[in-house]
Amino acid sequence: MQKSLLFTLLVFVALSCQRVLKPSGWDTSQIEIVRDEFGVPHIFGKTDADVAYGLAWAHAEDDFETIQKTVLAGKALLGRVYGEQGAGVDFFVHLLETKQIAEEKYESSFSPAFKKVLEGYAAGLNDYALSHPDEVLYSPAFPINPREMLSAYILSLAQMSGADRAVQQIVGGTVDLIPEDQNPKGSNAIAVHSSRTVSGETFLAINSHQPLEGPVAWYEAHLQSEEGWNIVGGLFPGGSMVFHGVNEHLGWAHTVNTPDFLDLYQLEINPEDNDEYMVDGEWLKMESKYVWLKVRLWDWITLPIPKKVWKSIYGPTLVTEQGAFSIRFGALQQVGAPEQWWRMNKAKNFAEWEAAMNTMQLTNFNTVYADKYDTIFYVSNGLLPKRKPGHDYSGTVPGNTKETLWTEFHAFSELPQQVNPPSGYLFNTNHSPFRASAWSDNLDPENFPKEMGFVDRDNNRSLRFRELMPEEGSISYEVFERIKFDQTLPHKQAFRTDMEILFQLDTAAYPDLKEQILTLATWDKSAGIESEGASLFAFIYYYWWDEFAKAGRSFDTILTEEEAIQGIKAAKSHFETHFGKSLVPLGAYQKLVRGDKSLPLWGIDDVLAAMRSSPWENGMRKGIQGESYIMMVRFGDGLPEIETINVFGASNRPESPHYSDQMAHFLNRELKPMSLDKTTVLKSAKRRYRPGGDVFSARQH
Repeated sequence: MQKSLLFTLLVFVALSCQRVLKPSGWDTSQIEIVRDEFGVPHIFGKTDADVAYGLAWAHAEDDFETIQKTVLAGKALLGRVYGEQGAGVDFFVHLLETKQIAEEKYESSFSPAFKKVLEGYAAGLNDYALSHPDEVLYSPAFPINPREMLSAYILSLAQMSGADRAVQQIVGGTVDLIPEDQNPKGSNAIAVHSSRTVSGETFLAINSHQPLEGPVAWYEAHLQSEEGWNIVGGLFPGGSMVFHGVNEHLGWAHTVNTPDFLDLYQLEINPEDNDEYMVDGEWLKMESKYVWLKVRLWDWITLPIPKKVWKSIYGPTLVTEQGAFSIRFGALQQVGAPEQWWRMNKAKNFAEWEAAMNTMQLTNFNTVYADKYDTIFYVSNGLLPKRKPGHDYSGTVPGNTKETLWTEFHAFSELPQQVNPPSGYLFNTNHSPFRASAWSDNLDPENFPKEMGFVDRDNNRSLRFRELMPEEGSISYEVFERIKFDQTLPHKQAFRTDMEILFQLDTAAYPDLKEQILTLATWDKSAGIESEGASLFAFIYYYWWDEFAKAGRSFDTILTEEEAIQGIKAAKSHFETHFGKSLVPLGAYQKLVRGDKSLPLWGIDDVLAAMRSSPWENGMRKGIQGESYIMMVRFGDGLPEIETINVFGASNRPESPHYSDQMAHFLNRELKPMSLDKTTVLKSAKRRYRPGGDVFSARQH
């Protein structure tokens, strides 16, 4: 009897905590989803909010599971679905207080017009969840509202600002020991002015190197409303607008930048009261609270786990055996990035687009811009604190003085930027913002405060671009494409680890490795699928990447001859064990994998057409990050000419015909045309329908 009563009580409590999901009542009669031959959604609506509703519905059709992960993360509910692993993200949300910040800042951060966009997107997700209850991962997560969506945006931008890395360092007791960019990342953005092209068009390459799958993998969409929204581009699951792409007038590309967005403060704790810390000779009290992480055990049963979090005047704080540390960065203070992106989506010229950038809500990203009016532009954008000189902000900062406590950000005009340089081109490959054009046009780093923390170095991709881009004369679109798709390392490599010794070994000293040594010595440094040199180099590269990580060794080092031989021996043994021969072509060793498809994959890390891979099966590797969503644009008369390709397909559902239908095209660099013209889209439409019903034939207009 008592057990039965307890069970009934638990069920009642569980049900009483659930929110009721009801139809939004949104009028979908003005929304149309059009799928092209590759399943890419073209969303047409009367208002921007209608389009946002349609985008939410269409994206949910293609990848509702990943969108829900974004939603759950923003609401600190991942632990209820994914157990301990998800609870780690929930703790991060509680520590940063993204839910509270979203609640407090929502009304003041967004215009009434943009709030309608967020409301439309939320309504689309909620209605899809109501119509597909069997796909819902955790029903109490719905309905979702715009404030909860904002929490997810804040969380994502916080991670991109380096907050997750800082927390990992604090918890792991490795503050100041982990290199900031230990895992190399990459993206390319290139703009060539019409004065430098044979056709007199302006060229733009949008070429982000994101993970191929997961919550930050690209999804392609075309968004068009009767209120002036008309753009094609890429966004992430949960995104309610295009993050980078092209509209009728202009386009832009983002790449990751790494100035000093975040400060990590070490507090001076009172030995007699661990909740007090010294600031300018005065003991201040830390705010503290317990948060409850709900960790899923099985079915709907969760285990509540208490965790304590702190907060100082510097920001979110963690107390460990190593000490107490606070983190401070812009993504928790400026939260209007979604509206800034939306206004960039709708800009009709450079002045309107720059005005959107001037709002300074977007926390980071290099941005390369081009338009049909003969303007190209580059900025290393970000919320960069105005720091008081005299302290080293690159490492752990003293948290015992308000001298290190910044409260303002540099204005947009103070950031490194260039417009229409005489060279006629601008580019970024995650390298220094002071090397964005021809040497004679580049900015002087001495003109920017060192406290901004900008890097002043090249990488392999930037060096290779300069080898390929002529300083004078005009280039054709075909040459522009060849530059973008190049997969060869520069003559002098710029990996953080100097590996030149690999190409200088004496075969007489190592006769049993003669074949491997000669292969490396004669390798043309290109990463095509037939290259044995590329697969041998790739194995050694990843071998030492892993070994350095295990040993906690800095990647800023020189590979010794002994280590080079060790890597070559390991490669030879690996290839003989798994492939039956001592050398194999890259396409046999590295694959692009999707479901039951496995295709030879070109590319290595830090070539222009970059690809990073991880161990897969039977001694092979599979691509995980690099070339993913690619957009090539020509601005001339009329609408821009757009070509795109995505690495796998428009859908993340294995049963969909569009789960992997772009793979072969992607590998062959066969881009598909995309149009901003509704009439053109409808002529070739394969399916037309409204969210939730009303299917049209392809011939209906």
